[in-house]
Amino acid sequence: MTTIRLEGLDFFAHHGYYEEERKVGNKYTVDVEVTVDNTVFTDDDLDQTINYEEIYLTVSTIMSVSTKLLETLASSMCRELLKQFSSISQVRSTVSKHNPPIKGVCKKASVTITQSR
Repeated sequence: MTTIRLEGLDFFAHHGYYEEERKVGNKYTVDVEVTVDNTVFTDDDLDQTINYEEIYLTVSTIMSVSTKLLETLASSMCRELLKQFSSISQVRSTVSKHNPPIKGVCKKASVTITQSR
């Protein structure tokens, strides 16, 4: 099995439980890890693996839709990547919101979801 990771994908987006969060927007960071069943790469053929750009485009599309919960975002990423790529056996997605609106100092709040076939 092969693990492919995209780490530190930064977005400015309009997510949040509170209406004001969705109006103002915030910085988010996404980390995505996919497990591919193929372990033999002999001829530099991109079709034997997952194109990183396609993973990024999927994540970017999901991040562009205003959503209330980080859990919804992370779960949507897992579901969509499993749907798009039959060679992926597992996806782990972490979505982090920077400086969440809590009554205290918090650099970021994160949710990680893992889904398998």
